[in-house]
Amino acid sequence: MSETILDVCDLSVERSGKVVIRDVCLNVTEGDFVGIVGPNGSGKSTLLLTILGVLKPKSGTIQIYGKSPNSMMTNKKIGWVSQAAANLPKNVKITVRELVKLGTINRANMFDRLKSSSNDRVDEAIRKTGLENVKHTEIGRLSGGQKQRAVIARALASEADFIILDEPMVGIDRDSKNSLLRLLDNLCHEEGKTILMVSHDVTAMRQTAHRLVFLEETIRFDGPVKSFPGMDKLADLRGIEPVH
Repeated sequence: MSETILDVCDLSVERSGKVVIRDVCLNVTEGDFVGIVGPNGSGKSTLLLTILGVLKPKSGTIQIYGKSPNSMMTNKKIGWVSQAAANLPKNVKITVRELVKLGTINRANMFDRLKSSSNDRVDEAIRKTGLENVKHTEIGRLSGGQKQRAVIARALASEADFIILDEPMVGIDRDSKNSLLRLLDNLCHEEGKTILMVSHDVTAMRQTAHRLVFLEETIRFDGPVKSFPGMDKLADLRGIEPVH
């Protein structure tokens, strides 16, 4: 049986005094590719930030690899790709390789000189993400899709087993989007990574994820992609009534 990576039970979270998500239960097992979809303001990013330990729940529990969020063991296993990760300020001059190298630094080794094994991880992460021809190029000169690949490479260089992504397809063109989705699929199937990804692009997620979760304050649907409801059924699940 596959190991349970993430176990969220009866989770409710408040932000600015308002309940953003309520009674959320979510289970992710090793090797899953789970897509969380829903409209803007539905609580998707709030859920991720609570899983990561950035936000505190109003009620409910979260276990990652059997530990609470933000434990040292948990942090080593998670690769976090935030919505703003690739949007570095223009005055920051850093190459792709330098950015990816940051993924090898943690609290235990931050004052050590980079070891050859770390260099190997950086090179391998760059190869897996198809960035070898731009590894010495400054991030600011890359396309949107290349920037997203670079921050994913940084997560891979950390040797993370569980990769969490928040809207990585925003602002990139169709070809870059397809390339990124193929990369994530390969990481899941060929590298054994577990992926939890938030996106508002339901169509793209239906082409890639193994399982879809529709979140709008609470979970309205959780199941295999082939069972994801059509537009009429989805409207019913969301409580949206026809006006004609």
